[in-house]
Amino acid sequence: MAAAAAAASTSRLLLLRHHHHAAADGYSSKPSSLALPRLRLLPAAGALLPDRVTPFSYEEDDESDDHPREECGLVGVVGDPDASSLCYLGLQKLQHRGEEGAGIVAVGGDGKLKSVTGLGLVADVFGDPARLASLPGPAAIGHVRYSTAGAAASLRNVQPFLAGYRFGQVAVAHNGNLVNYQALRNKLEARGSIFNTSSDTEVILHLIATSLSRPLLSRICDACERLAGAYSLLFLTADKMFAVRDPHGFRPLVLGRRRNGAVAFASETCALDLIEATYEREVEPGEVVVVDRRDMSVSSACLVPHRPRRSCVFEHIYFALPNSVVFSHAIHERRTAFGRALAEESPAAGADVVIPVPDSGFYAGLEFQQGLIRWHYSGRSFIQPTQAIRDLAVKLKLAPVHGVIRGKSVVVVDDSLVRGTTSSKIVRLLRDAGAREVHMRIASPPVVGSCLYGIDTPSEGELISNRMDLEGVRREIGSDSLAFLSLGKLHSIYGAEAEGYCDACFSRNYPVLPTLPEPVVELEE
Repeated sequence: MAAAAAAASTSRLLLLRHHHHAAADGYSSKPSSLALPRLRLLPAAGALLPDRVTPFSYEEDDESDDHPREECGLVGVVGDPDASSLCYLGLQKLQHRGEEGAGIVAVGGDGKLKSVTGLGLVADVFGDPARLASLPGPAAIGHVRYSTAGAAASLRNVQPFLAGYRFGQVAVAHNGNLVNYQALRNKLEARGSIFNTSSDTEVILHLIATSLSRPLLSRICDACERLAGAYSLLFLTADKMFAVRDPHGFRPLVLGRRRNGAVAFASETCALDLIEATYEREVEPGEVVVVDRRDMSVSSACLVPHRPRRSCVFEHIYFALPNSVVFSHAIHERRTAFGRALAEESPAAGADVVIPVPDSGFYAGLEFQQGLIRWHYSGRSFIQPTQAIRDLAVKLKLAPVHGVIRGKSVVVVDDSLVRGTTSSKIVRLLRDAGAREVHMRIASPPVVGSCLYGIDTPSEGELISNRMDLEGVRREIGSDSLAFLSLGKLHSIYGAEAEGYCDACFSRNYPVLPTLPEPVVELEE
């Protein structure tokens, strides 16, 4: 997330500027099969969580990283003989968007789709060169994930999903979260569908398989008309690739082209840059882009009637890499603007030094010193057995530079504050390193609502700003002062575009509300 703050020291105004989300076993080469409709006894529908639509997997014990997590990253390449290798490289660049699992589905020379998926980082899943070598062909799609709907550590939930139905094979990769997932699943199960995963993405495959429309483009449109929530999708068949974005445009999806004419899709432009694909444009909200690999023709269709755009503002605040262009804005420019705005709103008079929380504060200020060093190789602290050992693990991840901090009044800039666990540890860490004062500045508004559209956030009861007022949060984290970028100031940065962004985590104004499952009649065997 991106952070910003300003400290006036004598005649000097320190502007905070920085944000970069650092990102960073087992595998399977068996495709996930889609069971076609069949009558079965339908169990009673489970109750929904009061403030979530589908089960999220936020690690409650992972106190080392208190930021919300993006759920998925997508890459697709069509028209290049090294498509799967290019997808692998693109997924490496999007590793920050998902670290729990990765997979690639490719079309072979025989027109058959083959899948390799696994748990862990991209480099772990494809560490054996034979795995990539088993995916030759001119078209491929790839996926990295955290989990929203679906168990975090289950291999069967790792995408892309590959299914066979009566008209052939189709693979899908999904970034987002469906707020009517359970309602759709209940109806499909009532009609005999059998699910192999706990992922909301499988619903999309069932809707395609049961659609009466022809051809596949019409089936995809039929399916998406029944979806509610956030979805950026890549579909792959023997001869075509489809890129789809929900009509509100919650999650990003961009299109680029390589010098050899190959077409590429990705969640962020940084992945296009790595594989030397020139960014051309966004896939527009409500659009389906179709690439036919037989003649490399590119066509576009309108998915559903126009709806108000609601792109996720947290992509700019935290998720996307600083060298990406997301929603037609350069990320580093957005984050610099957040830093300037926070500096104007909440200077820390008399502060001696401004330091960012790595890796999420460097673009939120104009002047700072590196008072904290981040160690990227320590793993997750929640695996440690005791709280005392977990506290030591935080010191491994963030090490203070004593010469910068000792005896100083320090302004600390971070992009967001969610549960407060990381911030409180940073404050203690700086005081132990000799800081005279610690002032926290957050380059986004207080997070008071859980996300329903593909961000892994704690329940509202765990969100510290939902439970406490500003002074209560300050006391809880132990800082001498605390300030957030106001929601009004955030809106002013976007100007007339502000209405086109979803800020529900700050405002609780949810553009698409959950659909509760309807009672269904049980079918007898």
